[in-house]
Amino acid sequence: MALLLVAMVLSLLGREVLGDVGTAASYDPPYIPTKCYGNSEDQFPPGNLFVAVSEGLWDNGAACGRRYRVRCLSGNGRPCKSGNIDVKVVDFCPKSPCPATMVMSNTAFNAISRPGGRINIEYVQV
Repeated sequence: MALLLVAMVLSLLGREVLGDVGTAASYDPPYIPTKCYGNSEDQFPPGNLFVAVSEGLWDNGAACGRRYRVRCLSGNGRPCKSGNIDVKVVDFCPKSPCPATMVMSNTAFNAISRPGGRINIEYVQV
């Protein structure tokens, strides 16, 4: 319900939302082993823009390898940077319950937001 409210407010402010709305947080290394590719070092895309996803996106492991275009919509203290990034799913969220829709590598999170906290995101599968 809160995410729907965020999307409605952003739409009213002129920021069009075209994808799904969720939340993102960052997580620290070690990033391996992963549920998708185990200990393989070459599972990570160039630039280390990758994510672990929550149950809603995991799809019993079918999410492995999926790519999403992600942008920051809002967060406490106006953390968002402009633009979007493409990330690759390499893991299931390592925490239970998962703190966000996507838990991003530090590199991915820092590309769209200032470090720390949880942010509201828009994402679409590409």
